[in-house]
Amino acid sequence: MSSNAQAAIAPKAERIHAPTVPDLGTATWTNGIRFGNEILMSGMTAHPATRNAAQPLTAYEQTLVVLGKIRALVEAGGGHLGNIYKLVVYVTDIADKDEVGRARREFFADVAANGGAYPCSTLVAVSGLVFPELRVEIEAFARLDIDLSEAG
Repeated sequence: MSSNAQAAIAPKAERIHAPTVPDLGTATWTNGIRFGNEILMSGMTAHPATRNAAQPLTAYEQTLVVLGKIRALVEAGGGHLGNIYKLVVYVTDIADKDEVGRARREFFADVAANGGAYPCSTLVAVSGLVFPELRVEIEAFARLDIDLSEAG
């Protein structure tokens, strides 16, 4: 297949710009990229909110911050919460799984209401994240042609 034919088939990669989740000038990664209907996001943490907090943020609070960043990226890419179909959650203490689950349940409540579905998920305990105060990191995957609020 010629490179012109491949270019016509392959969706153009578009960097997602969300004002509340800026790409760092020194970063060697991109927070979000849209390929056609697919939105890929880097792992998100609660940084810098965790550094700016007067008291350490709980795993529940960190999860809500992270999910808010994911929502901002998906919306900046043209989607909504129902388009998020998969989460990969990394925690530094497996005992935090219930608090992470509570935050996810609350955050996706409108999507899962009335027969909708929560995103598929993987939860993994890791020995550490990039900064010691971080307890949760989440990777998210979304497709604009999927709506879990309509999953039956």
